Amino acid sequence: MTHHPSEKKDPMLLVPLYEHPADRPEAWERLIRSAGRLHSVVLNPDSGPGAARDERFAAVAERLHEVGVPVLGYADTDYGRRPHAEVVQDLLRHRDWYATDGAFLDQASADPELLPHYGRLVVAARAAGAQTLVLNHGVHPHPGYAELADLLVTFEGPWDAYRDAAAVPPWTADHPAQRFCHLVYGVPPGALAARLAEELAAERGAGVHCAVPGSGAHPWGTLPYALEAAG
Repeated sequence: MTHHPSEKKDPMLLVPLYEHPADRPEAWERLIRSAGRLHSVVLNPDSGPGAARDERFAAVAERLHEVGVPVLGYADTDYGRRPHAEVVQDLLRHRDWYATDGAFLDQASADPELLPHYGRLVVAARAAGAQTLVLNHGVHPHPGYAELADLLVTFEGPWDAYRDAAAVPPWTADHPAQRFCHLVYGVPPGALAARLAEELAAERGAGVHCAVPGSGAHPWGTLPYALEAAG
């Protein structure tokens, strides 16, 4: 499994910034300046790597690498419905065009019947050079998935649902908090809610998180409060 430098302090931030560097240069600059807080950054030019290499994304990926931040290539798995070869092609393009050193497999199934399918995807991703592999289930999956990835996203959703979320399943206690991530959007403005989101992540055993103000169909175009506050 991938181990991140021990000098970085928890909670770490996994940041899915789904904005073009030309449109939000200040956000990407802040990400790069905040390297010490970051677990990783998800690179997502066009719901995947796009049809061709984008020089602006390549430039920010290179700068993140220079400051020691893992860059994860985004690939949609459509809950196991997307063909294996298409997902792998996305990961290879991310690697070849943006030198990604990890993979963020989105819309991952939580179903035990699909463990073999995701096992094959993980083998292919590792063969393509993925040192950090993240499965975004958005819910707690079957515990077998913990054997496949370095990090499981076990919550993705709006603040209201997160605040009132049910207790985490007991099997998660068998793994370090650094193996779990919560992604929360629609967090109200102000330091109080942002701090509460961070505290809830810690209480629920998630050593990695991201809490953003964005909402609606495109919540991940905003930086986490922890970085906005850092200025």
